[in-house]
Amino acid sequence: MNAGLTALLVVVLILALGLVAVERGRGGAKEMALVATLGAAAAAGRVLFAPIPSVQPVTVMCLVTGAALGPRAGLAVGPIAGLVSNSFLGQGPWTPPQMALWAGAGLTGALLRTVCRRAVGLAAVAFAWGVLFGWAMNLWYLASFGPEVSAASMVLAGARSLPFDLAHATGNAVIAVVAGPALLRLLGRYAVRIRTEVVSPSPAPAHVRAGPPPPAPPAPVRPR
Repeated sequence: MNAGLTALLVVVLILALGLVAVERGRGGAKEMALVATLGAAAAAGRVLFAPIPSVQPVTVMCLVTGAALGPRAGLAVGPIAGLVSNSFLGQGPWTPPQMALWAGAGLTGALLRTVCRRAVGLAAVAFAWGVLFGWAMNLWYLASFGPEVSAASMVLAGARSLPFDLAHATGNAVIAVVAGPALLRLLGRYAVRIRTEVVSPSPAPAHVRAGPPPPAPPAPVRPR
């Protein structure tokens, strides 16, 4: 078994564990269905934006999901989006690191939720993740295919990928400003709905339901 297939199996296993954790959370199956829907929507957006190099909504979707629904949901959305979208754009050894990085973006959104719940903060974090994503993929490529992992090779790879990294980062910031606040409000309302528990009052005991016994009738008065 080669390293790429092993990495893919590991990421799929982590994704499965994340979905199980989501299903056993407060939202249960409803939250898991919402996470799957968000992952599919992010994948569809990535395929739709494919003609524009490096511009896609997956990173922002992961950040917003983590900020609105928590780390478990944020962890699961990115891998779903990466796995589904690459089924149309092309699977390869790059799929596992992409899934792992988008999972990290979801966790970042959960950790920095107070920052990501503001449009400016979300745009800043999304921009930073656009650059970080590109450099992390460069590191993975050098580690997997060579020639070597060194400061010089990283600088050279970063210089070559800089236009694409800036396109990714700028696209993230624009999407965060345009769609981020509305998506945060929408997911916030859904989070309240799926995590609200309706507790029915327990029935009262029989003697309480029946109430106090009726008063005894007055004794008849005999005429004298």
